[in-house]
Amino acid sequence: MNELAKQPCEACRADAPKVSNEELAELIRMIPEWQPVVIDGILQLKRVFTFKNFKQAMAFSNRLADLAEAEGHHPGIFTEWGKVTITWWSHSIKGLHRNDFIMAAKTDALLEA
Repeated sequence: MNELAKQPCEACRADAPKVSNEELAELIRMIPEWQPVVIDGILQLKRVFTFKNFKQAMAFSNRLADLAEAEGHHPGIFTEWGKVTITWWSHSIKGLHRNDFIMAAKTDALLEA
């Protein structure tokens, strides 16, 4: 399991710092399947997961929903036949916080479970 996935997700305040370019470069290496993307002017982490059918895609989405509720940090989830697109970012700071990388790693770990 990725070391990031073992870390706790901490509450993010509106005055919390966004990750620096150096932190982004370091953290993204720990979750190589994820891509930093700008959506609606906000830097986010994005990954597309593929599945054999809609039922598997929905089951993964539901497991991620349970994880998000438990951690108190919620992603964008777009579920369709055989595919789930996930985006992580911190709404309160309108950008990326370390929590987003932690949650991306925890999302990856759901596939291993």
